[in-house]
Amino acid sequence: MTLQITQQTRSALRALSVVFIFLALVAVPVFAQEGDASPAESTTGWVFRWLNFALVFGAIAYCIVKYAAPAFRAQAEEISRKIAEGARAREAAERQRREIKAKLEGLEREIQQLRVDAKRDAEAEAQRLRDLGRAEAEKIGLAARAEIDAAGRAARMELKALGARLAVERAEVLLRQELAPKSEAALIRTFIAELEGSVN
Repeated sequence: MTLQITQQTRSALRALSVVFIFLALVAVPVFAQEGDASPAESTTGWVFRWLNFALVFGAIAYCIVKYAAPAFRAQAEEISRKIAEGARAREAAERQRREIKAKLEGLEREIQQLRVDAKRDAEAEAQRLRDLGRAEAEKIGLAARAEIDAAGRAARMELKALGARLAVERAEVLLRQELAPKSEAALIRTFIAELEGSVN
């Protein structure tokens, strides 16, 4: 695009130089006339001035329309294209900013929800552990009571056995003390007599 603008500018400069050379060649004979009055003040001078002005103005206008207008139009199109690209880029950046902002807001809500969920889960886990500890304590208490009851039963049985053994030992001692040899002989005779009576 820059190369085209440069070529168009060169073409415009060439056309302008041709027009100026032409005007200079036309103006030289008029100024070359020598006379008593100034040629610029004559009617021909005024006509020439207006004709010169019209030619120069026409040449400049023609060059502007022919060469500068397309260059300006191309430059204006390039500028408007860049402005449109900039607007699209700005809209894309704004859209991206809104998306990021929405994601950040969603992230804040998500973090808050995670905190609430974590707190609720922690409380539920603490309650579950308390319940589990309570249940284990009750099981341990029941097992301890069962062991204490079993130990108590075993101790009572042992005490009964000990009491029975001690009672037998004491009775044996008492019997030995009370039974004297005479009593023993009388008991034996009675036992023999009972046996003889049963045999007959």
